[in-house]
Amino acid sequence: MSRTFENILSGLLIAMMVLWLAIPFGMALLWSLVDPGQAWSYPHILPPKLSFQRWSDIWQTTALPLAMLHSYSLAPVVGLATLICAAPTAYVFGRYEFPGKSLAQALVLLPLVMPSFVTAVFFASLLISMGFFAPYPAILLGHMVMFMPYAVRLLTVSFAQVRKDVIHAARDLGASPLSVFRVAYLPVLTPGLMAAFLIVFILSMEEFALAFVVGSPGFITIPTILYSFLGFNFIRPNAAAVSLILVVPNVVLMLIVERLLQSANPAHVSGKG
Repeated sequence: MSRTFENILSGLLIAMMVLWLAIPFGMALLWSLVDPGQAWSYPHILPPKLSFQRWSDIWQTTALPLAMLHSYSLAPVVGLATLICAAPTAYVFGRYEFPGKSLAQALVLLPLVMPSFVTAVFFASLLISMGFFAPYPAILLGHMVMFMPYAVRLLTVSFAQVRKDVIHAARDLGASPLSVFRVAYLPVLTPGLMAAFLIVFILSMEEFALAFVVGSPGFITIPTILYSFLGFNFIRPNAAAVSLILVVPNVVLMLIVERLLQSANPAHVSGKG
């Protein structure tokens, strides 16, 4: 009886999650396919005519290709740079106990509390006061500061899962520091590194405030294009098309992150329980 109830509950949960994702994606897809010559309005339940004209117009008449180039060239660099900068802090948090550790961890998470527009405005004013006007490195640095807490938190958990007995065994067998890292650390850290990179990548792709305040008008990203269609000249079909371009790859990446986090178990990578 309990097994049947669990199956029913799991089925309902899966159905709710599918609907929660399918309805917004389905509506966005329909709106993006609305033909410019025939508006979709009441009492029509479905668009009177479907076409890819919106997609073609957006690609040809807006700066979307350039925005995609900026976003997809910036996000991976942000991900790698953030991992490199977050790794030492995460190592200390994950491997050592020291007075004030809880306070230090809380301070690292402070950027998550600040609204993104507040951070963007103060960061832009700081750059202006320093006479720094290059948008790409400015946005890169800003994204690193904003998303560093995510990388530090994930990598801290990964470093804490590294088994001390594996480290000692490798050292007792005469392994070099590089070999110790490769044998004891890397198998456990790999899922966390990949998950942290993908999360920072997704956040950088979707971030609007800093890219708009610091980069506009010369440096545009996909969210900048999207919010332009959601602004004063509200164009829902165009916004739906751009939102799909932004969201669909990120959903795929989030599914990959979920699989990586599920595999982040030292018992799986070391073969010991």
